[in-house]
Amino acid sequence: MQTVQWRVSGMDCNTCAIHIHKYLEKQGMQNVKVNFATGDVIFDAATDFEKSRLTHGIADLGYTVINDENAVSQKRSEAKRNAFLSTHLQRFLFCLPFTALLMLHMIPGLHIHWLMNHWVQLALATPVYIVGMSFFGRSALKSIRNRMPNMNVLIAIGSTAAFFYSLYGSLTGQAHQFMFYETAATIITLVFMGNYLEDAAIASTQRELKKLVKSQKVMATMIAFDDKYQEQLFQVENTQLRVGDLILLKSGDQVPIDSKILWGDVQVNEAIITGESIPVHKKSKDSLIGGSIIAEGTAKAQVTAVGDDTILSGIITMVTKAQGEKPPMQQLADKISAVFIPIVLIIATVALIANWIILKDFTPALLRSIAVLVIACPCAMGLATPAAIAVGLSRAAKTGILFRNATSLELFKNIKKAVFDKTGTLTTGKFELSNYKIFESETETHFKNLVYSIEKHSNHPIAKCITEAWKRKDFIRWKKIEEIKGLGMQAKDNEGNIYIAGSFKAAAAHTQDDTHNVYILKNQQLIGWIDVKDEIRPEAKGVIDYLHSKKIETILLSGDRYAKCKQLADTLGIDTVLAEQTPEEKLQHIEQLATNNPTIMVGDGINDAPALAKATIGISMSEASQIAVQSAQVVLMNHGLKNLPTALGLGKHTHLTIKQNLFWAFAYNIVAIPVAAFGFLTPTFGALIMGLSDVVLAINSVRLFVKKVV
Repeated sequence: MQTVQWRVSGMDCNTCAIHIHKYLEKQGMQNVKVNFATGDVIFDAATDFEKSRLTHGIADLGYTVINDENAVSQKRSEAKRNAFLSTHLQRFLFCLPFTALLMLHMIPGLHIHWLMNHWVQLALATPVYIVGMSFFGRSALKSIRNRMPNMNVLIAIGSTAAFFYSLYGSLTGQAHQFMFYETAATIITLVFMGNYLEDAAIASTQRELKKLVKSQKVMATMIAFDDKYQEQLFQVENTQLRVGDLILLKSGDQVPIDSKILWGDVQVNEAIITGESIPVHKKSKDSLIGGSIIAEGTAKAQVTAVGDDTILSGIITMVTKAQGEKPPMQQLADKISAVFIPIVLIIATVALIANWIILKDFTPALLRSIAVLVIACPCAMGLATPAAIAVGLSRAAKTGILFRNATSLELFKNIKKAVFDKTGTLTTGKFELSNYKIFESETETHFKNLVYSIEKHSNHPIAKCITEAWKRKDFIRWKKIEEIKGLGMQAKDNEGNIYIAGSFKAAAAHTQDDTHNVYILKNQQLIGWIDVKDEIRPEAKGVIDYLHSKKIETILLSGDRYAKCKQLADTLGIDTVLAEQTPEEKLQHIEQLATNNPTIMVGDGINDAPALAKATIGISMSEASQIAVQSAQVVLMNHGLKNLPTALGLGKHTHLTIKQNLFWAFAYNIVAIPVAAFGFLTPTFGALIMGLSDVVLAINSVRLFVKKVV
């Protein structure tokens, strides 16, 4: 299977997204995500799927895949998008002069006699009607053909009824009784205006993500060598770089792509990724993230990742996928949107018949029916969640918080317990050797070589600290070596000797002293121990205090010894300590906690991965092990815990914004449709309000960019 991401144009409302979603599922595609607000369509397909068949099928539905790799299709799509009257703004500006002239005769005290001529009004209304039907009518017909009518059906029927009712009057000599050309033109023009405003508002919800996308294409200074091995510098676009290429970075440069420093010492601003503007010191062998800025210094670096493998591309893909997710609250809105259009058509028909019977006059009955068609807005229900999710995820990405899916963003609202791993989570994970002891049977040189040879096979932060301090070339090559989770590393040499570098559990049968970090055993005999020191993260205390202020219980869940865990918990004010836990025991605790109450788990190690996956929401640090990052639903990119309160706050306020948007969407339609049916709204005013209703939702969602969430 492969993940396919397309951009599809022509989606006007959530019904359009449902069309494409159902079509792709019917064609056997899996994990389909369609976001009509952004035009993104993501799905899993077999590697040999028929791309042309799917793109043609989507085209038959009335939409266009605009980033298909097929060159001919691409050119046609671009030509279609660049054609005259291809955007809502262009259509609105074209229709506006004609409609403005038609509306002049309605201004009190202003009598322009030639504008009162019904043939003149027909001439002015016809271009507007033709442009309107080329968009609304075509879209409506395709949606009806696919048995899923969209909102353009309502607009097309309403404006067509007004236009042909007026045309009937002109052709039968009864124009003074049937002249509603301005109604047809105004409906079309105002809806085009509303669609443009909606597009502009939705585009603003994507601005942070667009900044990330824009930062992906920059120029890079590439280092090459001529036939005399003389260094040559030349400028290339970063898209032309390949893994292994050498690049030169100077003060003020944007790091063009993920790389590793070979030579140099620089200060790097990683705000685009982490949200933290304070420069980070980087030296030889340190990694650089594409998109960050060299604040000071010069370095030569080697490209480590290109294309979709870069961190920035991964972030953009993750955010885009999450924006296409549909959290639980949207499911009800989708179900209602699917049957909304037929219900409105029924209500409009009933309003027409009832008003005709009551008023005994077809003209006002028709206008009320048209007003019902025009005022109804299914887009609001479909836009309520995507708009808020898009803003919430974009702000999170800007701040250095990555949500793997939209559901986790919404689930934050109910969190009752927060579980933390110790090493690398509440502490910095940057260990330093503080002490060690070697028993008489071992020489110092052999002991250090032995420990280095074992720990070099481990990714644990303590192991990395030891191997960095005792690095050597003459290491032992083991016959067999493995990591026993919750215990440590076990190795076997060619002579059959068994060595263990592990926790107190490994040495419990040989000593009562449980105060050391690593115990070294040979054939079940203790031959030494090692101590390291670790610092508490400076932000940890503030994060724990914040959680307590929100009535969230805090729990320390660690494989470390109880004494050290208890000391840390007392320092930070953590409520509960669960120490000396194996990965299996951690998983059991998290499963039990998450079953009883919504629970977050914050961790960074390999042994945390199962628990992260089992928690209501798993949260990992960006510098965590790869498996921990992949198991978590949320990744904190700021090298610490300080953005955890922001993640919680964004989750809760995004959920609140979704509720506000859905309330507005439902309340608007519940109130507006009866008001129109009883004649308190003209079709013209209804078209204006309908156009602005989506803008209200978008503006309310955009508030999340500046709203205080912590």
